[in-house]
Amino acid sequence: MAENSGSELLARQMREEGVEDLFYLMGGPIIETAGFAGDFGIRTIDCRHEQGAAMAAHGYARVKRSPGICLAASGPATTNLLTGVANAYLDGVPMVALGGAAALRAFDSDAFQEYDQLTMAKPVTRWAARVHHADRMAEYFNMAMRKAQGPKPGPTYLDLPGDALYERVDDSGVWFPPGGQRPARPAPDEGSIERAIEILSEAERPLVLSGSGVFWSDAAAELREFIDTARIPFYTTPLGRGVVPEDHDLAFLASRGQAFREADAILVVGTRFNFIISFGHPPRFAEDVKVIQIDTDSTELGHNRPIELGIVADAKLSLRALTDKAKEVGLQGSQDWIARLGESDHSRRQRTLEMAESDATPIHPLRIANEIVNTVERDAIICIDGMETLNFGRQWIPAFAEGGRLNSGPNGCMGTGIPFAMGAKAAAPGRQVVAFIGDGSFLMNVQEFDTMVRHDLPIVAVINNNGGWTGGPNTTPGRSLGQSQRYHDVVEALGGYGELVTKPGEIRPAIERAFASGKPACVHVVADEHARASTVPFGGYSTMMQRE
Repeated sequence: MAENSGSELLARQMREEGVEDLFYLMGGPIIETAGFAGDFGIRTIDCRHEQGAAMAAHGYARVKRSPGICLAASGPATTNLLTGVANAYLDGVPMVALGGAAALRAFDSDAFQEYDQLTMAKPVTRWAARVHHADRMAEYFNMAMRKAQGPKPGPTYLDLPGDALYERVDDSGVWFPPGGQRPARPAPDEGSIERAIEILSEAERPLVLSGSGVFWSDAAAELREFIDTARIPFYTTPLGRGVVPEDHDLAFLASRGQAFREADAILVVGTRFNFIISFGHPPRFAEDVKVIQIDTDSTELGHNRPIELGIVADAKLSLRALTDKAKEVGLQGSQDWIARLGESDHSRRQRTLEMAESDATPIHPLRIANEIVNTVERDAIICIDGMETLNFGRQWIPAFAEGGRLNSGPNGCMGTGIPFAMGAKAAAPGRQVVAFIGDGSFLMNVQEFDTMVRHDLPIVAVINNNGGWTGGPNTTPGRSLGQSQRYHDVVEALGGYGELVTKPGEIRPAIERAFASGKPACVHVVADEHARASTVPFGGYSTMMQRE
């Protein structure tokens, strides 16, 4: 029989849940919480900004395939955390955010940092709650973990008033729920699987389109087996890249637009019809394309466009069943369709290759992207952040391994690259981690290089310095930042390694030296400020929801 504080009971339940790492920034009333977490064997990574902590937890989760945990003090510290929480919400990434709060007994008295953080968190979380008493701290953390990993994964939030954290209770009366609980996987019904295979068998131009649901279901092997069995070309949404290596003989990244327009049947597994794929509307997709949609969340089925067949089921179990049925009936995709996409893909890549291999100065951003591809190991994790930089990365850098690509996501949040890379390196210390990042995004969370130096998390940031914000014409006020800043010196001043690159042939040796340094590093490349990526135009503020 012993008395423990709410902070200690919380940390004890973290250990029970298998938490290995905690990203946080100290402050009241959570000062003791991180200390107790360390006492229970959890690595505590103290960041330099709460946004960095939340985004690091996000990047960690997308590599580790388990919830990232972040912790902030009360008031402005928790509001700083919420941008990262919102980003995870739109990405559908499991994360538990913990925010200190004013003492309950002081509510409605104009207490220090007293405002309703819980209500602020609710719109950007799957579930949010306030812990009123220390003796329920473990129970609430267990609920937060389970709900973050539910049928529709995403962040959860716990509001932690100071008196609940400091209150001491007899731990003999505290319930510590068993950790590591996951919801049961819903299995598909046999009739739906038979109908899905029938639709794909009848199609002349079938496709597979998969998203992050395949990653969270740990279904990469099942997806690849189905593709190999059925011989159907496949594409992934940005959050699902790498589940099947993108040099697979049925991956035709450069002919994506053509494939979407011409497909007459699409198997959609674990992804949403959101703005990234034009809501599934014409002209991006054919009006009469037959869609088979598989998702654990029934509300996603038929959302934004009509579908032929909806299956509420787990990706892993569904793909296994589809593969068995495909083998049984001898499903084989059209060789003519595969050949047509292959020819288109080759032609488009050849046109882009000239820029990717160009020796011109100023350096074309595609040359930077190409040098990253040619330098890193196959299982490297590449985080891409920026506006034009994101588009160039999407256009040219493939993903070959699970968790190998972390784009900023559907929130369009800039500044994710460095903290995503930090979280990814904490999750996978044996893999190379690169942040391909624009100069605008770089300074948004550059302070986390200090965190990575102190915690020995050596990543390499490769800056595409195109001189400003390239979201509009050159005459846009505030667009130009110039290219004279010495960003690499900032990283060196924080204890890392930095190099400036102005010639194309210097890029790869500089990246190699950055990795060899064993430090968090920055390769600062001065790029062509006039270069623009060739991707689908963004129209999210105007007509994207209107059928054309």
